[in-house]
This record gives sequence, structure tokens and C-alpha cells, in this order.
Amino acid sequence: MTGQRRVIAQVLSASDDHPDAEELHQRAVKIDDRISMATVYRTVRLFEEAQILERHDFGDGRARFETAEDGDGHHHHIINMRNGEVIEFEDEALEALKQKIAADLGYTIVGERLELYCVPLDDNKEEG
Repeated sequence: MTGQRRVIAQVLSASDDHPDAEELHQRAVKIDDRISMATVYRTVRLFEEAQILERHDFGDGRARFETAEDGDGHHHHIINMRNGEVIEFEDEALEALKQKIAADLGYTIVGERLELYCVPLDDNKEEG
């Protein structure tokens, strides 16, 4: 792995949000100002192919990234449709329900993704 790819990997693993390529680039050039946008695009594509990285499309027209789950950190996302904030959540009852539904239908879950697109409750009060 090249030094620039190492920097991009470091930025990704330090991220507690879901940055897009431009945000990754902005963070990476603070560490190594020789990193180009092209390098970021090539690196995220490579990391995605190697299943080191997950790409998300939260409906805002830009691909967002996070490090791939290692099995211990399974989570889902709530996307705030007003400001684009992405919130990760886990719920044991939801996990059990998904397993039960799959089993009741004769299946075992081998992969899935749940994204909830929401607006703050205060927004709903104004409309109602």
C-alpha cells in the first residue's frame, strides 16, 4: 500500500461520520498535501473492491463512505432529510425480528442494509 493510500485509510478509520470523496480529500491533504482527488477516487474504488470500505447512497446525490463492518459493529442508518445528518443505530429487538421474519419465510439472512429516511418530529408537528 502506498503512503497516500495509507493516509486515506487512516482518514477513513478515524472518521465518525460518512464522508464523501471531497470530504475525504480535504481531510487527507491536511496530512499529505500531495494527495489528489484522482488518488482519492482510485483509492476508494480499490478499497470498495477489496471490501475494506462500504459505499452508501443516502439520496443526496453523492456517494458516502465508511469502513466495512467487521461483524461486531452491525448497524443501520437514519438519514435526516432536512440537513443530511446520518445517524447510526443498533437495536437487538430489530435484529431478532429480522431473523424471525427470514426464518418464518424459510430463509437465512446473509446480508442486508436498512436506511430510514426521516424528518425531525418538530417538522411533522408544523405540517399536521
